[in-house]
Order: sequence, then structure tokens, then C-alpha cells
Amino acid sequence: MTASRAFRIAYKVDDATLKLLVQNRIDLQAASGEKHHQLPVPAVFLVAMNGVIQFEYINPAYTVRAHPIVLLAAASVSRK
Repeated sequence: MTASRAFRIAYKVDDATLKLLVQNRIDLQAASGEKHHQLPVPAVFLVAMNGVIQFEYINPAYTVRAHPIVLLAAASVSRK
């Protein structure tokens, strides 16, 4: 979560969602070992050797991911 907070992709799970997780036998606190009830938004970052972010894909809809072709294209462009 330290990295998620640093990249500003962490979010606090609301009480309604936390309740749903518990009902589905998912104990966020036990799984993370923390009481913060935070999760990261799914994200991809391509970072250059100098530490500069060349590409980012962030989507709070956790089932929607960047297509591999988009990632390969971004990686190809960032190498130039």
C-alpha cells in the first residue's frame, strides 16, 4: 500500500463494500495484516531508467485492463 499511496492509486473501501466482502468470506484486514481497509486501483506504469513515468494506465473498474497491444506499443514508443 505504500507504493499505491505514492502513486496515488490507493482508495479506502467504503463500509457497504466492506460488508459485502465479509458476507463473501473475504477478510480484508486478515488478508492485508492492516486495519486501513485500503486497496489499490489496478494500474500499469512504464517507468524509464531515469525514473520518469513514460506511460500510465489507471482504471478504477477493476475488470477493465489495458490491452496487451496497447502496452507493447507504449513500451516500444518509450524505448525511443
